[in-house]
Amino acid sequence: MADIVDIAVSNDSFKTLVAAVQAAGLVETLKSPGPFTVFAPTDDAFAKLPPGTIQTLLQNIPQLTRILKYHVVSGKLLQADLAKLGTVTSVEGSAIKINTSDGFEVKNATVLAADIAADNGVIHVIDTVILMG
Repeated sequence: MADIVDIAVSNDSFKTLVAAVQAAGLVETLKSPGPFTVFAPTDDAFAKLPPGTIQTLLQNIPQLTRILKYHVVSGKLLQADLAKLGTVTSVEGSAIKINTSDGFEVKNATVLAADIAADNGVIHVIDTVILMG
């Protein structure tokens, strides 16, 4: 099996996420033993952001880092675990609402693929970049 970063790198749907993780200096963190639960936005999810947002974030590394850390939770939480919890706290420190009453949603994002196992955690693929607040 591979770690979270290797899985993202090997998937063509995560080019923007991988570039953002590299720019924010989070590669080593996400390659560490963890475990982590990562809500991974696809390239299409990043494309939904207003024009210029990604470029702005790449020039504001502290803000980019905060947003990326908002997509990560400590521990390996599968869909069934998240359904029981209802809310989780990101490594950034903010709460993330989980809704499994009709499908599987993380805050305002729909989970496209759940429970992708990695050596150091689990990935849930989401269709929207989740933002704090």
